[in-house]
Amino acid sequence: MSDKSKNYEWLGEDDELTGEKDVIAKEIMGEEFSKGYFPPIRVYDDNINADKKYISSLPDLQNGPSSLIQGAPVPIQQVGIHNFKLPLTYKKRDGKTIELETSVTGSVSLEAHKKGINMSRIMRSFYDHKDEVFSMGKIRDVLETYRNNLKSFDSRIMLKISYPIKQQSLRSGLEGFQYYDVVFEGDLTKEGEFKKYIHFDFVYSSACPCSFELSEHAEKYRNRATVPHSQRSVARVSVKFDDMLWVEDLQELCLAALQTETQVMVKREDEQAFAEKNGAYLKFVEDAVRLLFEKLNNESRIKDFKIVASHNESLHSHNAVSVIVKGVQGGFSAGVARDVFESTGLR
Repeated sequence: MSDKSKNYEWLGEDDELTGEKDVIAKEIMGEEFSKGYFPPIRVYDDNINADKKYISSLPDLQNGPSSLIQGAPVPIQQVGIHNFKLPLTYKKRDGKTIELETSVTGSVSLEAHKKGINMSRIMRSFYDHKDEVFSMGKIRDVLETYRNNLKSFDSRIMLKISYPIKQQSLRSGLEGFQYYDVVFEGDLTKEGEFKKYIHFDFVYSSACPCSFELSEHAEKYRNRATVPHSQRSVARVSVKFDDMLWVEDLQELCLAALQTETQVMVKREDEQAFAEKNGAYLKFVEDAVRLLFEKLNNESRIKDFKIVASHNESLHSHNAVSVIVKGVQGGFSAGVARDVFESTGLR
């Protein structure tokens, strides 16, 4: 036996000489099956030519007959791949472009009589467009490509990025980059309707109105130093739109509604200003979603929306949460899975 193949001997060097393990195994399980056993060649084949003829000989269970289906032979609404990553280029509102690491989720519907899909085709279809500048229109092109490749009815893409926007400090004039969790979603239905969504996380500070009033009471009537509680909070804003809507537009709408966005670069004068802002814009979680509702509802480009707010309490060991929707028939529902609350609460 060569040194190369000896490295793969799973029975061990001692047994190679004595055959002790082999004898014990045959005593326990018999020799019926072991008589016809031949060990596989444990050497990688560098010379194989994976040409079309060879590939045609390979088994393809995912595209096999319906007789191979396990479980109920029913349609599957969405099946595909999640969280494959690559750098993509996006157009910004100012006309410039930016390259960002992107996490991609791509899925399609599957008919009841089909065993499965060839998932690598989703990635390959996506890579056909990887060097282009991405927009919602480009997402539709990708959807058309891999829906045709996979011969499926409905298809969906979600692109998750961390999008930088430069933020200026409140009083010192310092600047720094705030990063926003953003998901671009495109859905292409079997009727050919293309639906566009953006999911946007806005992080802000929420100072409790109740805590503020109680603190004022203690200071006014008992001369006691107090600190009202406030906490880092997150609003996940999901919008459906027709005309072009930029990430910068959503950031500005959220800032106008809530005012108290967390800061990037601060000096003492900025920290003082932030404390004053929190005092000027006290808010419960109910206030937060209503303030956002008012701004989003007045934006004509937004056809439907859903807001999930989570105030990550500094007083309590739990969070305060609230959900509100525009109320479009057949649109967003107020139901929210647990993982959404967890992701908005664990920044």
